[in-house]
Amino acid sequence: MVNKALSRYFSFASRILLRQLRSNSSKYLHRKPSIVDSPFSKLHKHGSLTGSRSPFSRNTALMCSVEGGLLRSSSLFPYFMLVAFEGGSIVRALLLLALYPVMCVVRSENMRLKMMVMVCFLGIRKDGFRIGASVLPKFLLEDVGWEGFEVAKKKRFARRVGVSAMPRVMVESFVKDYMGFDGVIGSELKVFNGYFVGLVEGETPAVPLGEARMVVGIKSIDTSLDQHLMSTCDEIYVTSESERGSWKQLPRDKYPKPLIFHDGRLAFRPTPLASLAMFAWFPFGVLLALFRVVVGLCMPYNISIPTLGFSGLNLRFTSTAQESSHPKAKGILYVCNHRTLLDPLYLCFILKKNLTAVTYSLSRMSEILSPIRTIRLARDLNKDSSLMDHYLSQGDMVVCPEGTTCREPFLLRFSPLFTEMSGTIVPVAMNCDVNMFYGTTAGGLKCLDPIFFLMNPFPSYTVKFLDQISGLSYSTSHAFDLGGIGRDSRRFDIANQVQSELGKTLNFECTRLTRKAKYLVLAGNEGIVSPANK
Repeated sequence: MVNKALSRYFSFASRILLRQLRSNSSKYLHRKPSIVDSPFSKLHKHGSLTGSRSPFSRNTALMCSVEGGLLRSSSLFPYFMLVAFEGGSIVRALLLLALYPVMCVVRSENMRLKMMVMVCFLGIRKDGFRIGASVLPKFLLEDVGWEGFEVAKKKRFARRVGVSAMPRVMVESFVKDYMGFDGVIGSELKVFNGYFVGLVEGETPAVPLGEARMVVGIKSIDTSLDQHLMSTCDEIYVTSESERGSWKQLPRDKYPKPLIFHDGRLAFRPTPLASLAMFAWFPFGVLLALFRVVVGLCMPYNISIPTLGFSGLNLRFTSTAQESSHPKAKGILYVCNHRTLLDPLYLCFILKKNLTAVTYSLSRMSEILSPIRTIRLARDLNKDSSLMDHYLSQGDMVVCPEGTTCREPFLLRFSPLFTEMSGTIVPVAMNCDVNMFYGTTAGGLKCLDPIFFLMNPFPSYTVKFLDQISGLSYSTSHAFDLGGIGRDSRRFDIANQVQSELGKTLNFECTRLTRKAKYLVLAGNEGIVSPANK
């Protein structure tokens, strides 16, 4: 009886979702379009602001609605789904999706907002909430329209303030850190004993406009959630849903601040229909991931490679490297950029032999399940050098000198330690593509990283071997007895050379950022795996 009831409910929900998507009439969740022109004299069309010359003086302040002046989409559901899934749990996200048909028939925009806030934030610890800074900026940036951004950023305003119907904790980092606005106005959430209670404070936050003599507003005419702009602004420029839908997506190279780090498991924009597809796939994805794990662990390479390829794993590799005929005192050191925890395993599949993988931080569960030998570095120069030298004398080794993964097309700073370990260094360019789940995390459970990657229907890896270079390989007793004093300064040149060659091959930008910088942004720590994440 319970199964039949659930089946009927989700069948009913699916029909409503499809009907709403076909109608293309979203207002807040799916807003109804309306006429841009207004009888009020201080309302103007947004298009009149797109000219090359600014009609405002330099002491004019801008109050720009995030939803009505920057974003192309009218639906806020995906951002609350990200909060529910990434900040809560899969059960909380499923509950939000189950309530979506109910929210579709609720007329009040304010009531729909309160329903989503209650589901997504109830019981979430305030101090531990980092979704607004680590997850949401990526999806918000991908929805910014070029025309809206050009007006908000390129016109000469003395001060820029973002206004949002979403809670401030969801949009503050995006508005201030990535859009470069001076302030943000959003609803405040009630907190009890350090936890959100899922309710919105009733007080209207102050407007930080400074000493501006004139205030200009940009808002959507299709919603009433930002009507307080009417009384604050001297002039208001309005957009319609159809106008924003025709905006072009803001190119990545035009972002005010490059998006280098972001967290979260979902690799797609979780619209209602996409979220429904994800939950339908989830149990099959878990079974498929377990099947792939068993095949990779238990079968030899000549059987596991075609079997994994048949299951949907796609592996492409090319090589420009030429084998050296000179005898080697040590093994070959493969130096890779770091995309996921599975980088060394894919390299082993290509070479059809086991390598020793050097890691900077690895959960205990991942070490146990790894089919190849893993060596954890202690971040101590002498100990790490001796350890790598010992295992290189026994065979080939793979190392990712970035020390952590990076999802975006950037390379972090390469630690120069690898340059002194072997005379034969082979740079390996790696890139991966997923369509549903990311196989990395900074604030979640690291032991689930391989599972989430393997849950993707068709994950792909691209690997390219570059020409080998000569390292500085010499006796560790000579190189490290002085604790690093007097060491060969060429190690930095070689490390930068390898990073540069990999960047050119992958068309990635090289940076000087480190593992510590990533984890301070995404997790608020320095990236040491804690027992809770193992």
